[in-house]
Amino acid sequence: MAENKLNYNIYEESCYSLKYQERNSIDALITDPPYGIAYQNHHWDKGEKGKVPDEKIWKDSFDKLKPGGYGLVFSFPRVMHHVMKHLEESGFIIKDVLMWCYLNGMPKTRNVGLDIDKELGVESEEYGQYNYVIGYVKEGAETYKVNGKKKKKPASDLGKIYDGAGYNLKPAYEPIILVQKPIEEGLTVAQNIKKYRTGAMNLEKTRLPYSPDEDKDKVGHNPHPLGRVPANVIRSEELEDDYDKYFLISTYGNFHDQHYIEPKVRRKKDTFNMHPTVKPIKLMQHLIRLLTFENQTVLDPFMGSGSTGVACMLENRNFEGYELEQEYFKIAEQRIKNAQQKIF
Repeated sequence: MAENKLNYNIYEESCYSLKYQERNSIDALITDPPYGIAYQNHHWDKGEKGKVPDEKIWKDSFDKLKPGGYGLVFSFPRVMHHVMKHLEESGFIIKDVLMWCYLNGMPKTRNVGLDIDKELGVESEEYGQYNYVIGYVKEGAETYKVNGKKKKKPASDLGKIYDGAGYNLKPAYEPIILVQKPIEEGLTVAQNIKKYRTGAMNLEKTRLPYSPDEDKDKVGHNPHPLGRVPANVIRSEELEDDYDKYFLISTYGNFHDQHYIEPKVRRKKDTFNMHPTVKPIKLMQHLIRLLTFENQTVLDPFMGSGSTGVACMLENRNFEGYELEQEYFKIAEQRIKNAQQKIF
């Protein structure tokens, strides 16, 4: 265990039972658990028979969260109904589902026409070579090019009909389930906040500023001087709409290390952060500001490489995190320490 009593406590062990936290002691739950889809064949994402995490963790989280406290749980479209069911059965109220949208998701599919050729015993036709950049390697993504791999197209009549057909769409969003532990029975929201300091989201600190073009002629009914209330859509790229109604994760900021500002793809993977599903710090900062107020405590049972903890340090929040995988724990430990000391 590594700890700093003023700001964070992180534990290199299983999160089940959350034994280091007292009942009704946590202000917010923000976590990115394994999706149970065997992502890139990582063992930690398979779970028991490929299932989502055991619902016990949500029961434990419910117990540790203060009445009225909110939670955000990342998930995956085809399994999130299982996670939502477990959250609801654990006592949480399902409030909404946020959508984190991006453009550079990778479709998990194949050219079915080529598979048909193989099934029919027909040799597919070669018609050129690939030349493109993919993934990331030691010297950075821009240096990793695929050269010389042969392009193929179906040669059989049936294969030609199904040339380019596939079985999955390109992923462009991840759902983030918004939940809340009910306020204490018999209390109003105001009374619950007075007692626990939980029960409402921090909308004022997450308003979306007006763009320079629309600042003189603000759109909307009774526009607020600080901007619009945040919507349940979060984007990694700008869209050409008349006015911005969604939070946009900027690829630039006040940080000097690319590990902290890259919106989706990580660089220098081999020398520092090699976690395959790390979330952008800008995104986590927005979510933390939304659910909490300064000096409150955020719990992340599935800490990974520590993005939630880093964002907590930058937003002046306390952090409690668990990570069972030693290599990820060490990365998280260093990243959170650096963030606390503002060393980037």
